[in-house]
Amino acid sequence: MQSIRNIAIIAHVDHGKTTLVDKIIHASKIFRENQVFEDLILDNNDQERERGITILAKNVSIRYKEHKINIIDTPGHADFGGEVERVLKMADGVVLLVDAFEGAMPQTRFVLSKALGLGLKPILIVNKVDKENCRPDEVHEEVFDLMFNLGATEHQLDFVTLYGSGRGGWMNTDWKVKTDNIIPLLDAIVDHIPPAPVHEGIPQMQITSLDYSTFTGRIAIGRVFRGELKEGGQYSLTKSDGSIKKVRIKELHSFEGLGRVRVESVLAGDICAVVGIEDFEIGDTITDLENPEELPRIAVDEPTMSMLFTINNSPFFGKEGKFVTSRHIRDRLNKELEKNLALRIQPGESEDKFLVFGRGILHLSVLIETMRREGYELQVGQPQVLYKEIDGKRCEPVEVLVVDVPQETSGKVIELATQRKGELLIMEPKGDLQHLEFRIPSRGIIGLRTNVLTATFGEAIMTHRLDGYEPYKGTIAERVSGSIISMDSGDVTAYALDKLQDRGKFFIEPGDVIYQGMVIGEHNRQNDITVNVQREKKLTNMRASGTDDNAKIAPKINFSLEEMMEYIQKDEYIEVTPKSLRMRKILLDENERLRNTKKETV
Repeated sequence: MQSIRNIAIIAHVDHGKTTLVDKIIHASKIFRENQVFEDLILDNNDQERERGITILAKNVSIRYKEHKINIIDTPGHADFGGEVERVLKMADGVVLLVDAFEGAMPQTRFVLSKALGLGLKPILIVNKVDKENCRPDEVHEEVFDLMFNLGATEHQLDFVTLYGSGRGGWMNTDWKVKTDNIIPLLDAIVDHIPPAPVHEGIPQMQITSLDYSTFTGRIAIGRVFRGELKEGGQYSLTKSDGSIKKVRIKELHSFEGLGRVRVESVLAGDICAVVGIEDFEIGDTITDLENPEELPRIAVDEPTMSMLFTINNSPFFGKEGKFVTSRHIRDRLNKELEKNLALRIQPGESEDKFLVFGRGILHLSVLIETMRREGYELQVGQPQVLYKEIDGKRCEPVEVLVVDVPQETSGKVIELATQRKGELLIMEPKGDLQHLEFRIPSRGIIGLRTNVLTATFGEAIMTHRLDGYEPYKGTIAERVSGSIISMDSGDVTAYALDKLQDRGKFFIEPGDVIYQGMVIGEHNRQNDITVNVQREKKLTNMRASGTDDNAKIAPKINFSLEEMMEYIQKDEYIEVTPKSLRMRKILLDENERLRNTKKETV
């Protein structure tokens, strides 16, 4: 009988989780000697590689000595808390990875609090000790204090600490002594993480994740909590509405290396994939046919932000996308609900509008970007924060914002945060940077990142996490400058753009095709302005070197999807198509916009 260790690797974004998992995979000799593979093996999603973050939790299994170690790579970003909460249910212990310079960051705190609350035993790894200015001993003390503040038990506070470099591929109990492998980490997992308990009795397995195969359909993934599951067996599936459904397991797969191996049975404590069960949801329990017993359902934190999704009705509708109707968008959003636990969807005021609720701008932008890459065309409105009624008071979500910034620009960051109702909690030096912590409403963070990066010449490092709800803090100043809007449709000319340079900054360049009502720039003043950028130069037969001025046009500003989401105003949409991102007014016609403004002021 083999002993099983189920561990989750948790860390803040960019502290080196996925790189460390790579090294563990190499140490366990899963690959052949001559096999070619890329870095960041588990970040196999295009967006994960491009953004450099883990979005979806993934499983990998290795053999070490006589033990099987199931490793779960978790997302580090608080926006993907729904992923974290469900996969921690599969673990018996956690490996907490912390950067030797940055220390415990706010989102480390978020995931760690979830793990400690489930009673999981931690192993601490202080990573990147080969970096300049690293402070491993101070970081160790910081993590101990953090665990104590989060209410860790004495058993959890008696954790083992390893130091090393994930990229360098070494670990040791003393950070001053460099080794040439990460075997001390595997030994620590075997010695200090408790083996998965084998509970005898009627079978129980909670579905905590899902996969999809074009051949076999949806695949349920979870940990067998009690008893034994057998291929071909008849079981009950307990649903969220209290109903119980009879199901049969067609195939059982156990995790082995980076893949899965078909097996006849899976015992309690192991993680497996089940093929052949239809119509299941995450949180459902597969249990005994005669005496069904349900496991407690997974509780997920509530969404904090909403966005309006609607069909693309711009003049360029249907030119690039394959899926453009409201039926396509509705079906895709409902499909996302099956695996994205933290997402909620409500019908909007008309058939082609949907209110989508998520955990933050990054959570929603990953969904929009995924849909765009799959060939969908849609439009999205300005993100809105969700308010709650608590004890008769209107309350809003409040976050802890951490900014590490060079000393000389810290004053600008404090000014920008306090303008948005942020309260400065901590200000202290950290190496050659200034470490700032604020409590700030979630509304204040929307659009703040761009301003902070501009004010600090791109050198600020910003992170934030939800800290609870507090009474409404009052109005927050929105974008000061107005929009420059296109008066007509057609090609942009260099002549027209050159003459308008003094009006503001532009998001377009000569040769771009635009339409009436599209937002093409940022005005220098507070009001919106409509301009003609299609005007051509009047040609005469007179030519002279003195009278012909060459057009001198400033480079256009390129926005990412997240920057657009933070930039747009209430009366604007982002048009999202497979090849383009455009900002536009909801009402394209200038006269309609004026009539609407008059109605609102009356």
